[in-house]
Amino acid sequence: MAASAPVLLQQSSAPLPDAIARLLGLDGVAGAVVGGLIGAFIIANLMLTMTAVAGPWAKRKITAAFTDRIAVNRIGPFGLLIIVADAVRLLSKELIVPEGVDRPAWDLAPIVLPFSALLGFAVIPFGSGIQLADPETGLAFAFAAASIASLGLVMAGYASNNKYSLLGGLRSIAQNLAYEIPLVITAASVVVFTGTLQMSGIVAAQTEPLLTVGGVSIPSWFAFVNPFAFVLFMAANMAEIGRNPFDIPEAPTEIVAGYQTEYSSVYFVLFYLGEFIHIFLGGALAAVLFLGGPAGPVLPGFVWMIIKMWAFFLFTQWCRSAVPRVRIDQLIEIGWKGMLVLSFANLVLTAIIVGVIA
Repeated sequence: MAASAPVLLQQSSAPLPDAIARLLGLDGVAGAVVGGLIGAFIIANLMLTMTAVAGPWAKRKITAAFTDRIAVNRIGPFGLLIIVADAVRLLSKELIVPEGVDRPAWDLAPIVLPFSALLGFAVIPFGSGIQLADPETGLAFAFAAASIASLGLVMAGYASNNKYSLLGGLRSIAQNLAYEIPLVITAASVVVFTGTLQMSGIVAAQTEPLLTVGGVSIPSWFAFVNPFAFVLFMAANMAEIGRNPFDIPEAPTEIVAGYQTEYSSVYFVLFYLGEFIHIFLGGALAAVLFLGGPAGPVLPGFVWMIIKMWAFFLFTQWCRSAVPRVRIDQLIEIGWKGMLVLSFANLVLTAIIVGVIA
């Protein structure tokens, strides 16, 4: 499986900035800079559009469907204009700055959160040649970029001069430490299978059929090859993006809103934006590592990638409606005593299996 990846990599499309530069007839440094800026603009606006739909509208509609309620349905067709209404309502509110805040850190924290998520999309292969960059250490880069969000949460917590915000910040770093290690170790088991950290290589390794039954081929997606690792990754992923049952850092019923208690207006919007972009980044990583990335029948790869990311978003909303929140001590115990041990066991078992096969 791993041996076939380089051949498939040679057949893959060039990253998006190269294609844009060729289209504009540019080469050299000018082509790289212009192509990169336009490509980043396209990817960023795609994610911002998806987030605008997911946050104010899709979240309410999905939650209402799960809980047998009626969601927004009066503002525009299907309630879609609630997106515009919420944007105007939130952005027009006064930005209240509490006394005693550490102003530089307090101002930077809401910017760090969405920036780290958007940065992670720089190496995500969307299919159909849509990828900003494809470095050999792409997976490591994506995890490194996503982990910057922890810094933003801690900054918001301690800079707000509020005990509930401080508790939220401390909870966020405790949660991320407890689950980021199992998340990376579980992803490392996929790297053991593929022999590469390059995103296109991981996707290429999942293109061959795993099994054919009755003329129907089952792809060699790592969710089928190693379902145990897929379950571990999804659980740790939910903790990293802070969705139920792991929404401890904001826990509205316990610490008001945690790290974002003192934020309003555009700063609150940035926190909200960063949270949902991180959900889609988590879905993109799950798709690339375990669900074949943009691979799928009939439809273009780009469409399949978007579908898989929205499927992950749907899963997070189901968890939000159906799974109760755990206590902070239970969350830490699950992470250090359960997830960490299981992720290392999965890595060792994967290495043994790959070693025997090789």
